Amino acid sequence: MHWILLALMGCMVGVAAAVYYACWVHDSQLLGPSLVRGAAGAKRVALTFDDGPTPPCTEQILDILKAHGIQATFFVNGKLVERFPNIVARIHREGHALGNHTYSHPCLRLKSRKRIAWEIDRTQEAIERVTGVRPKVFRSPYGVRWFGLFSVLREQGMWSVQWSDTGFDWVEKNTAEDIAAKTVANLRDGSVILLHDGCGACEPGEVIHAKTVAALPAIIEEVYRRGFKFVSVHDFLPPRTR
Repeated sequence: MHWILLALMGCMVGVAAAVYYACWVHDSQLLGPSLVRGAAGAKRVALTFDDGPTPPCTEQILDILKAHGIQATFFVNGKLVERFPNIVARIHREGHALGNHTYSHPCLRLKSRKRIAWEIDRTQEAIERVTGVRPKVFRSPYGVRWFGLFSVLREQGMWSVQWSDTGFDWVEKNTAEDIAAKTVANLRDGSVILLHDGCGACEPGEVIHAKTVAALPAIIEEVYRRGFKFVSVHDFLPPRTR
């Protein structure tokens, strides 16, 4: 009997580990396909921002991108799209791509398929009302995916996008210099960079990513110094999904 209990406990630990890997590890492909890094060979990187739009940071980031002629991808929260439609309109007008980052920025762990679909649908509708287009890319809050998500994305004709590189700009102790250094530490051809222009789980004004704004020029300079160019994350998707 003792060995049976040990075997059952071992199985439970194994299942828990598998679920954790499938749902929480950002580059896992177990639940469904997620873009983590683009194909190499063209010296390209994709710059992405999560959790906005949030003034003044999103607007300041847009100013920097415009000054350098850079195209980026903004994964926005639907509730903030509704609150700041003029910023979303500017993102679209200036040629940047928009991605869906849920409506209220929940961790999808243990969320029902119905709730996941609602979060995505309402954000799609909010973005379409402002820009006339529905995003083709989705990024889960905190990078956590859950059972049912990928069937919703297939129905919507959307692609899950994660990341390969980040400046850890959500870590309070990191300075602007830290963020810039961490962002480019492992930069390679095809890198998908994760930064933030807001805090999706907070009210606007609670968390302001001023250090990300301050770090961005140094990041851009180093990317160019290494001979890379910036592209939309859509350029890394399979041709049939663009």
